[in-house]
Order: sequence, then C-alpha cells, then structure tokens
Amino acid sequence: MNRINQLFERKQKNILNIYCTAGYPKLESTTEIILSLDKAGVDLVEIGMPYSDPLADGPTIQESSTIALENGMSIKKVLEQIESIRSQTNLPIILMGYLNPVLQYGLENFLKSCQEVGVDGLILPDLPMYEYEMSYQDLFKKYGVQMIFLITPQTSVERIQKIDALSNAFIYVVSTAATTGKQTGFGIENIAYFERIKAMNLKNPTLIGFGISNHQTYQTVCQYANGAIIGSAFIRMLEKSQAIEQDVFQFVEGVRGFAVTK
Repeated sequence: MNRINQLFERKQKNILNIYCTAGYPKLESTTEIILSLDKAGVDLVEIGMPYSDPLADGPTIQESSTIALENGMSIKKVLEQIESIRSQTNLPIILMGYLNPVLQYGLENFLKSCQEVGVDGLILPDLPMYEYEMSYQDLFKKYGVQMIFLITPQTSVERIQKIDALSNAFIYVVSTAATTGKQTGFGIENIAYFERIKAMNLKNPTLIGFGISNHQTYQTVCQYANGAIIGSAFIRMLEKSQAIEQDVFQFVEGVRGFAVTK
C-alpha cells in the first residue's frame, strides 16, 4: 500500500505536511531537511521541484526555486537525493512541480523513476484534470504514484466531486485564490469555505494549505480538515537557518504547540 494511504489509515487528525524546495538553501540541503523533518515528527513531506515559471507560488517560494536552480538542482538530482535517503526514512514523500519539465523528462519515465526511488505522490497544478483522466491516469496507477489535486474557494461542487472520485490519497484544499505566502490569517469567508468543504463529507482526506504559518493557523485549519500544509513560512525559516536540524525541530514544535522528543 502507498505510504500516503498508510498514513491516513493510522492517523486522521492534525496531519502536518511541510513543503521544502529541493536544492534550497544549498544543493545538498534536501537530504538533511527531510531527515530532520522525519525526526521532528512531521507526517508528510512535499518537495518542490524548482521551475523557472512557478505560477501557483508566491515570492518566497519563487525565490527559493531560483536559488535552487542556480545551485544546480534538477529533476534527476532530486530523484537521486530521495533514493539516497529512502532506506533511512519511511516518511511519505510528495513531489510538487509543473508539467513542462516532467513532460521533457518523459512522463512515464518520470513515474517509473518515482516508483523506483520511493516517491509516493505528485502534485502538478497545471495538469488539467480531464487530461489526467483521459491520458495519464493508467500510468499513475501502473507505477503506484498518487495524483493529488488542488481545489480553491472558486472550485465548483461538481468539480470537487469529480476530483474526489478521481483521487485516492488526499485533496489539497487551497485556502485562498492568492499565491502562496501572502495570507497571514483566516477571515469569515475562509472559515465558511472550510466548513462547506467539511460538510461535503468527501471520501478522501483533506489538507488545507496557503496561509498556515504558526500554531494558531495550524489549529484553526485542523478543525475543518485532516491537517495542514506549510510552505512559505518554512522556507523563510530555512533562509535564516544556521543549524538545520535544530531549527527544524524548533519550527515544528512551534507549529504543533508542544515539544518534540528526539
């Protein structure tokens, strides 16, 4: 069984998914960050494959992608890094990126590589749902890689239900129509949106992302979903970090609201 499915079988609440950009702040940082997140008790890791035109990302993650590309990060390199640590962690790993570089790599070759190195899921925000269903779904199933779709406050009920039917991991609930890193809290409209999604009783778990940066926002979204995804706030921490493992523990403790036992 896929590690993502195993996670949600044993845990349904307060899931914490942390996003980091592969190759940031340094080319070889990815390995230390993932292992530190595992030790700190994070449930899922989402690794960004840097791309020159990341449409859904705000300035913080865009800048981290630029630096990672300058450091020499590539799809091939991040897959090699994941392979090198797979024997040391059973943490579910999701790759997040954009369709063009994956197609250049060759989609089937990419999915095969994901299976071989131990990638569990994939987020491609610019892959149309219809195209996935008609052209790629069987390949994802063949290689055991879960496709994770995003929904926003503007997503129709019909589309959400279709995404729920096509999914078999979790649904990424984007809290706002803005890019990542711009929101600092949640208002009445956000809460109404979260309540609406929760009331749909979807078959898949939901994780809320965009705008979660601390214990308060983490606690808030965990009332309406199975957990939270944190990206920009973690990248900002890494930008200043002088001791990655120590700072990762401190960050996760701050979000969780309790000390992590090493």
